[in-house]
Amino acid sequence: MRQTPSALMLFAAGLGTRMGALTRDRPKPLITVAGKALIDHALAQASAAGRVVVNLHYLPDQIRAHLARRPDIAFSPETETILETGGGLRQALPLLGPGPVFTLNSDAVWTGPDATAQLVAAWEPARMDALLLLVPPERAAGHMGAGDFLMDGAGRLTRGPGLVYSGAQILKTGDLAAVPDRVFSLNLVWNRMIERRRLFGLVHGGGWCDVGRPEAIPLAEALLSGAGDV
Repeated sequence: MRQTPSALMLFAAGLGTRMGALTRDRPKPLITVAGKALIDHALAQASAAGRVVVNLHYLPDQIRAHLARRPDIAFSPETETILETGGGLRQALPLLGPGPVFTLNSDAVWTGPDATAQLVAAWEPARMDALLLLVPPERAAGHMGAGDFLMDGAGRLTRGPGLVYSGAQILKTGDLAAVPDRVFSLNLVWNRMIERRRLFGLVHGGGWCDVGRPEAIPLAEALLSGAGDV
């Protein structure tokens, strides 16, 4: 089994209800920021990934059509119900293949170093079961909340207000089989890894904006404009 990830799961199945009227007739990953769809901003962070799998639920045909130019992308439909991050990843495993995988959310914009390249450069599978890319709260534009994780001097994570999860990670998938529910969050998997002291973090070396609400779109565009990255 490979120990360096080459496949990426891109989460794009959400309803995007917090976006209000913007998602009435289009899925959230196709909302444009600085002239480019959110899903394309996400894919720009995936240079270290070879194979990409995108999960689908809400208005899936629009996402398929948008990505028709990318024959290297496979799709994992969640037709009846959204399986959340854990259930969605588990369903997509036959498409992703064995070994650790990248996962990436499709509702953020980034500046600075490529997310997957940063992760793979710091990945140490002998001591890590997952490596999460994190953002200091002062650089987490558009984010609501107190943060997600505390990190010790060795990079090991525990729960607590502090660093914000960016939506990018490397994850070993073995723990997915232990969850009895069909629909579940990856938080359950991370909790098991915390107990084993094998959940680690890495601080992103650039800017980041959570585009979860309409008010965040101008923040994201300002971030990109300020970095000259539109």
